[in-house]
Amino acid sequence: MAELPTEVADEAERLTRLARTATDPDERAARRERRDDRLAEHGFTARVREDPDGDVLVCYPSEWIVDGEVRTDRIEDTDRAVERRLSGTEPGGDWEALATHNNRVAERVADAHGPVHGANARVFADFMSNHRARRVGTATEADRTEFRTEYFVRNAWPTDDQRAAVETSLSLVADVATALEKDE
Repeated sequence: MAELPTEVADEAERLTRLARTATDPDERAARRERRDDRLAEHGFTARVREDPDGDVLVCYPSEWIVDGEVRTDRIEDTDRAVERRLSGTEPGGDWEALATHNNRVAERVADAHGPVHGANARVFADFMSNHRARRVGTATEADRTEFRTEYFVRNAWPTDDQRAAVETSLSLVADVATALEKDE
């Protein structure tokens, strides 16, 4: 039984997020179709489940489906399914505590590595707090890709120095977040 590669799950999450935020219905449909095609290459399909804590992308093996519905009698190993939170806070999360944590990471990056990396860290903290409702240290490659290619260029109004440093800045954020987690 094939597992869904992490990079495919990351791409499915990224495309789902882009589809959800697209204003053009054709663009939404194209993103979903691209996601579905990519998952189908690996024998998986997707749906978005509405949960009280926020929507969740669920990718599961296509063989579990009969006539458009998941058949529980076909599920041998539930661990084959992949879930990615799309909205809301982390389970049991408190947005204010989350934002405080992310801001603390950004401040430490600025203090240790200067204003350019600090500015990038601040924008990434905002992105993760407001658009992912997760700590910066939990960012996936799909989160970082969407940040760099979509959010950063459209919402940060970055300087040339910030653009040149963004990759390094994201690495610094990850390092500082890891260190801060150990201290807490």
